[in-house]
Amino acid sequence: MNYTIDRKQIKENAKAQLGGKIFGQTWIMALLAFLIYTVITGTVASIGSFIPVIGSLVPLVIAGPLGIGLALVFMKLARNHNNVDIADLFTSFSSRFGKDFLLGLLIAVFTALWTLLFIVPGIVKSYAYSMAYYISLDNPEWDWKACIDESKRITNGHKWELFVLDLSFIGWYFVGSLCFGIGTLWVSAYHYTAKANYYEALKANSQPVYTAPYQTTEPVQPAE
Repeated sequence: MNYTIDRKQIKENAKAQLGGKIFGQTWIMALLAFLIYTVITGTVASIGSFIPVIGSLVPLVIAGPLGIGLALVFMKLARNHNNVDIADLFTSFSSRFGKDFLLGLLIAVFTALWTLLFIVPGIVKSYAYSMAYYISLDNPEWDWKACIDESKRITNGHKWELFVLDLSFIGWYFVGSLCFGIGTLWVSAYHYTAKANYYEALKANSQPVYTAPYQTTEPVQPAE
């Protein structure tokens, strides 16, 4: 890929889509969506810890479906602005649970296997697979392999950019942690909105082989 994505513009877009005010309705709703996701996944992980032998596998049952739901919340926010629907978190449980479960499970398995080699390959692969949930939402007819392959394709040459984007939020998370950790919820909403914007930028500039069913109202433009 011979283009770069402007990290500063991505983050500015994310702030604007959240309403620009940390106590505004949109930012609070996005924060609430992330909080619900965190509470559910944490609770399921805690329950799994009490189940002998297979307990560690319990969280994987909802990892894909809830991950897809969270991706949908922030993808719609990045595209439609001021449109956060908590019910989107649970979209997989009513229509596509099996597919999303399989996608989440295989991403976790593949990442873990690469991590067993060394930590760095695992991190690299996690970024290669990072757009698979968004791609699955845009292509409900695609199977897990097509979604993962397309994620690997569009992140080719951009994994370092994604890594630096994540690093740029470390300072925000540190400040948020000073408020008894509660402030990190606001940062997480900002972070996930930025990631959704990054996907939009990748999709708009990588000549994808699919057509998205959602209309992007204000696509993110890459840096010249």
